[in-house]
This record gives sequence, C-alpha cells and structure tokens, in this order.
Amino acid sequence: MMDPRISIIPERIKDVKRRIAIVSGKGGVGKTVLASLLALGLSSMGKIVGLLDLDFNGPSCHIVLGIPEDTSIEEEKGIIPPLFNGIRFMSLELFVKERALPLRGDDISNAIIELLAITRWGSLDYLIIDTPPGTSDELLDILRLIDGLETLIVTIPSKLALKTVSRLLNLLKMVNTNIIGIIENMSKGTDMVREFARREGIRYLGSIPYDEKLEEALGDVDALKRTSISESITTILHKIIGLKITR
Repeated sequence: MMDPRISIIPERIKDVKRRIAIVSGKGGVGKTVLASLLALGLSSMGKIVGLLDLDFNGPSCHIVLGIPEDTSIEEEKGIIPPLFNGIRFMSLELFVKERALPLRGDDISNAIIELLAITRWGSLDYLIIDTPPGTSDELLDILRLIDGLETLIVTIPSKLALKTVSRLLNLLKMVNTNIIGIIENMSKGTDMVREFARREGIRYLGSIPYDEKLEEALGDVDALKRTSISESITTILHKIIGLKITR
C-alpha cells in the first residue's frame, strides 16, 4: 500500500518551475556551500527561490547563510518555509535544532517523505535541494519522490573524487534524471574535470577557485556575495538559466 503522504508531494511542488538537486560523488567537495550560494545568486538575480536541505547526515545550509537556530515556523495547512535574504528555506534542522539525529534506513526515508509532504513552497522559479553525498538510499528516495528533478554535479579536481562521480553518473543515467552538468570546485587550473565531462558526455559548466576568505564569510550573506566564489557562481548561473529544460 502506497504511503498517502507521497500523493501530496506533487501538489506541494506543482508551482515550482525548476527543481534542481545538487549532488556529489563524495563528501568534502563543497556541495552544501555551492547549493547555498546558488540559491543566494538566483535570489540576487530577482528569481523566486527555495532552498531545501535534505542532507540529513549533516544539514548545514543554515550555517552557510547565517539562518538563526531559533527561527519560528509558520503552520497553515502544512509548513510555510521561512524567508531569509529572499530565499524560502526548509531543513529538518529547523525542527531538531542542534540535537543529534539518530536516523537510519527507513527512518531517514520517512523523514524525507514527511518534509516533502508538509512543506508548502507556493510559486517558485527555482527550488535548490542539497542532497546527501554519494549514491545512498536517501538520494534514490529524493530522485524517486520529486517529479521533474534536474541534477547538478559538484566535484573537485581529484582522481578519487571523479571516480565516485563516475558511479554517481551511472546511477543518475539509470533513473533517467536530467543532468544539467558538472561544476568544478576548488579549481587547480588543470583540465582534469573538463576532460572527464567530455568523456562522459555531460556539460562542463565552469570552475570555481579556492577562496581563503570563504571560511570567514560563512554565516554573513553580504560577505559571501563579495567572495570570488560568488562571482564565479554568477557566471555559471547564467548558463543554467539559459538551458531549456523539458519535463
């Protein structure tokens, strides 16, 4: 018997024009920071944006954007995502605060379904979704539950990282997900990721340099906008916006 909450999810996102999951082959490549900055960049361009943190292993988009821990949540036939710096934000962190999340297996799937079913996004141009790294069951749940989902891959120029991206690509192609392309984070000025994208037949959307000022800027939106990373993301966003996506 199908979980009745699953039938509610399409209704919750019906007015979201583009739904983009930020994915990575492994952790530690800057996926969460880029997901947050992509949402911030789109908002700065005048787009109506939502940011959904589904990385239950370590939800931290709120840290990147400086969203207070004591944020109140408005309920009206569901949960209305609070608005921060032009971004509608939702995360399990808003409910559990800093408490540990001893979730495993079916409990994680249940939490993902619940969050998707109760959140009322309304009308959005973009919904950016931070996902767990790798090819976990949680990622499969997200790919299965969100109709019309596009994926944007984040990696660093490393043989190990690209090996995990190869496995991720196999999964994404297996489930016929629309792959927007790949972003190279912490670029070293080599052609490693560009050549990987060419071999795999996916778009290389650009590179983002390592920025020593990023750590100090975390939690301060104005400072984040002044980083070189933010400038590079703006260039990449223009490419993403220009792509014609069909569901």
